[in-house]
Amino acid sequence: MKHLPSPAARRTLLAIGAGTVAALALAGCSAGGDDSAGGTGDGSFASVEAALEAGGEITYWSWTPSAEAQVAAFEKEYPNVTVNLVNAGTNNDEYTKLQNAIKAGSGAPDVVQIEYYAFPQFALTDAFVDLSAYGFGEFEDDYTASTWNSVTDGDAIYGLPQDSGPMALFYNKAVFDELGLAVPTTWDEYYEAAKAIHAADPNAYITNDIGDAGFATSMIWQAGGQPFQTSGTDVTIDLQDEGSVRWTENWNRLVEEGLVAPTSSWSDEWFRGLGDGSIATLVIGAWMPGNLISGAPDGAGDWRVAPMPTYDGEPASAENGGGGQAVTKQSENPELAAGFLWWLNNSEESVDIFLESGGFPSTTANLSDEEFLADAPEYFGGQKINEVLAAAADDVVEGWSYLPYQVYANSIFGDTVGQAYQNGTDLNDGLTAWQDALVQYGNEQGFAVNK
Repeated sequence: MKHLPSPAARRTLLAIGAGTVAALALAGCSAGGDDSAGGTGDGSFASVEAALEAGGEITYWSWTPSAEAQVAAFEKEYPNVTVNLVNAGTNNDEYTKLQNAIKAGSGAPDVVQIEYYAFPQFALTDAFVDLSAYGFGEFEDDYTASTWNSVTDGDAIYGLPQDSGPMALFYNKAVFDELGLAVPTTWDEYYEAAKAIHAADPNAYITNDIGDAGFATSMIWQAGGQPFQTSGTDVTIDLQDEGSVRWTENWNRLVEEGLVAPTSSWSDEWFRGLGDGSIATLVIGAWMPGNLISGAPDGAGDWRVAPMPTYDGEPASAENGGGGQAVTKQSENPELAAGFLWWLNNSEESVDIFLESGGFPSTTANLSDEEFLADAPEYFGGQKINEVLAAAADDVVEGWSYLPYQVYANSIFGDTVGQAYQNGTDLNDGLTAWQDALVQYGNEQGFAVNK
C-alpha cells in the first residue's frame, strides 16, 4: 500500500547479491528449500477453513497503518490463532530483508506485504505459495482486473490484492477558476493549462516532477506502452515502444519548458505548494485524498477530482501504487497463513478497517458500494470523489507487466531518466539510458534480455 513513500527509499538499491534472482529462478528452489512446502492443497478452500478453526501461530510483516487493528479484529474472530505483527520496514527495506531470508532459507514471515511492482521478482524466485492449490481462484471476481493480474501469473495465484491506485486528476478548482481555465480532458489541454498557470505566476506550476519511476511507468502504462515482457528468465525490454514514446513526447514539453515544479513529492515544500495552490494539479493514484487532507489542510475546499487526461479524449487510466500480501514458502503452516490472508483482504470487516485508515479498495464490491460512492468530503467541496475514482478503476488500460527485477529498475531511475529532468533534456534519451542499464543488469543476473 502506498502511504507517504519516501523518495529516498524509492531510490535505494535493493541489496541482492549478483545473480541471486535469476539463479534462484533457474534452480527452481523454494524459500524453504522444499518444494512440498505450501501449495499442496486439493484445490478447495476446505483445508484453509480447517486450519483457521484448529489455530496456531503465524508471523505477518506489514507497514500499513491498518495492520494492528486488522490483526486485533482477526484474533477476536479466530481466538485460536496468534498473529505476530512485525513492521520490517517499508518498501525496499522490507524487500531487502525478505530477499536475504529467501537466500538464507530461513527467517521469512508466514505472510508478507508486497507492492504490485515487486511481486514478479519474488514470484520468480519461487518464494510464494501458489494459492490456487487452496481454491483461491474462486476469488478472482472479487477484485478489479488490474489488481488481480498483478498478483497472478497464468493460473498461479501468488497473493491477494489489498488496495489499488487507479489514476485520476486531482486539481485545485480555485486556481483554475481564477484563471478561467477549463479542467483538461486531454494532454494537449493539460499542456495549455500548464503554460497559462506558469505565465500568470512564475512561482506556480501545474504539477511537480523531478523524476519518479513509479509515476513514469504508470504514465507509460496509460499511454498504452508495454515495455516489459517476461517469460520465465527470458525478458524483453523496449522503452522505445509506441506508448513509451507517446508519453515522452507529451511530457517533454512540460519538462523542457520548465512547466513542472522541481519539487520532491512528499516534502514539506510539496505539501505547502498543494496547500497554497502553487502546485495546481496531481496526476496520481486514488489513495491520495487522505494524504491531501492531512498534509495540505490549507487547500481545504479548493481541491476536486476529475478523470485523468488522455491522448484522444477517450477514458484511460493506469495503476499507480498499491499492493497486496502473499504467503511465503517458508511458512510451516501455509493453510493457516492462507486463511489469515483470505480474511485480511477478502472479509468485509477487514476491508472496512482498511478503508477507515485511508486505503482505496481493490474489491469490486466496495468500489460499487452506494455508501462508498456517496462519500463527499468537505475538503473536496462536497464532491462525490469516489464516483470518479471508482470509474478510473474500470478504465485501467490492459496488458501491463513489470520486470522481474523492477525493484532494482526503480532504484536506478534517478541515475538515468532522472538526469533528463535535472538537465531539462529529452526524456526519451533518459529512457534509452535506463533501458541500456536494465539490459546490462538483467544479463549480468542470468536473464536472457532482448531489446
